[in-house]
Amino acid sequence: MEEGNRFSFISRMPDQPGALYRVAEIIKMYGANINRIHYDHNINPCVVFFEVTCSHEVYKEITDELGKIGYLQTSLDIPAFLKINVYLSNRPGTLLEFLEYTTAAGANIVFVDFDDKGSHPEKITISLTLENSSAVDELLNRLKSRYRLEIVEYDVTGEHLDETVFYIRFAQELRGIIGEREDSFLLRLLHDISRIVQELNNLGEDPRQVFRSIITTGKTLRDTTGESFYADVQRIELHEDVILYCFQPPCGGNVFLLASPGEKVIVDTGFGIYYRDLMNMLGFYGFGDLRDLENIYITHADADHCGAAGYFNAVSWMHSGTYRIIKEANRAYGSRTENSILEELYTKLINTFSNMNPPKRVEVFPSVTKGKEGIFPVIDVIDIAGLEFEVLESIGGHVHGQIFLLCREQGLFFMGDSLINFNSLTSDRKRFNSLAKVLMTSVNVDSEKARLERRALLDLAAEVDEDMSARGGRCLLCCGHGAVSILSGDGMETYGRVERYTPR
Repeated sequence: MEEGNRFSFISRMPDQPGALYRVAEIIKMYGANINRIHYDHNINPCVVFFEVTCSHEVYKEITDELGKIGYLQTSLDIPAFLKINVYLSNRPGTLLEFLEYTTAAGANIVFVDFDDKGSHPEKITISLTLENSSAVDELLNRLKSRYRLEIVEYDVTGEHLDETVFYIRFAQELRGIIGEREDSFLLRLLHDISRIVQELNNLGEDPRQVFRSIITTGKTLRDTTGESFYADVQRIELHEDVILYCFQPPCGGNVFLLASPGEKVIVDTGFGIYYRDLMNMLGFYGFGDLRDLENIYITHADADHCGAAGYFNAVSWMHSGTYRIIKEANRAYGSRTENSILEELYTKLINTFSNMNPPKRVEVFPSVTKGKEGIFPVIDVIDIAGLEFEVLESIGGHVHGQIFLLCREQGLFFMGDSLINFNSLTSDRKRFNSLAKVLMTSVNVDSEKARLERRALLDLAAEVDEDMSARGGRCLLCCGHGAVSILSGDGMETYGRVERYTPR
């Protein structure tokens, strides 16, 4: 695995003194420099993650050398587990003779139990693993011809190898989430995950909780598609010609649709993994295949807001910073945490789990300020379904390049993820959202700016709401998650009726 002149590999070595030293010795012998190493005996006693700086030729020599001694993880095959009782004559050298057979077969001894004062003084119980499961029968045939033995357990599923093959079993769980992929892809993914674990472990997080959060994130997305998909839906008539729909999928951000007799527009698309379900749902509400959809407006670059954009033929409008984040696959781009490993790796992980399909046809908003709404620069004025919207540029609290869309005439305010009515979220949605916090520590790239944004948005919404109330209306807060809401005291409350959609 290569990144510039930095290379990574996974070393699988015996759990014995000197094994790690041997790998480090080989790296030094070829003149490479170790940039990162991650090893946790409590997670997996046989696996170490390395990053080194060297030339491509040196990297090949190192991995070739490690491969020769069996210290390089190149596949995710689960070793066979064998537990046997062997009856040996009680004389010097018999155990050594037996071990010559297991060593020749490439077996790794993981458990031995023998006591000549026990009830069976000639019996020794041995558990071993073999990387090549086809070699098990050959070994057993050789042992049967020489010794009396009993097979206690024989397993090729990895159920008895929780610690010795933790990462292999974890990779198989990942394969069950993302589908069949090459071992090389999963090995790269494991390497990225090890970096997340290492960073969070340094921050005092429990590695096991990190692994659980990763698997839960992927499984939740996978298990809420198809017949298990659902959405909470609001249908709001803005006036006789324009209707606003808010669709809340099981996980991630909202999808908004503005429909007028001559135009349909989508604001944010949700996760890519929900695209087929989204289309079925839109068909249920009478919108067909949306072939006449011309424009999509993306509030920001997180996968749950733009991940399905590439499935549509429409133009996706966005901030230039959003476009760069999508290209860089790093949600921290353009922020003070741009070099955050957690932000970068979480972006790659959630993009993989959610089938991220970035927009193909992109237009970016101008960068020239046309005025201000509170603390937010107005970078454009656009027409959506006959309504005039100001495009406001965020100050980069949640993520760089986020925009807000404000229509003062109708009191319609799209706020991305900078303002959310958390009370309108179901417990399942709250639970899913909390997983990202475990893996990144915060969903905002700049928490201080995020607080300023939230306060400024509330102040601006209150100003618009006052104007709308004088005309017998309200300012509708279209948050990135949760229900379309209105201001209520110091908080927000759900506006109008919410219905549950489920597939027929």
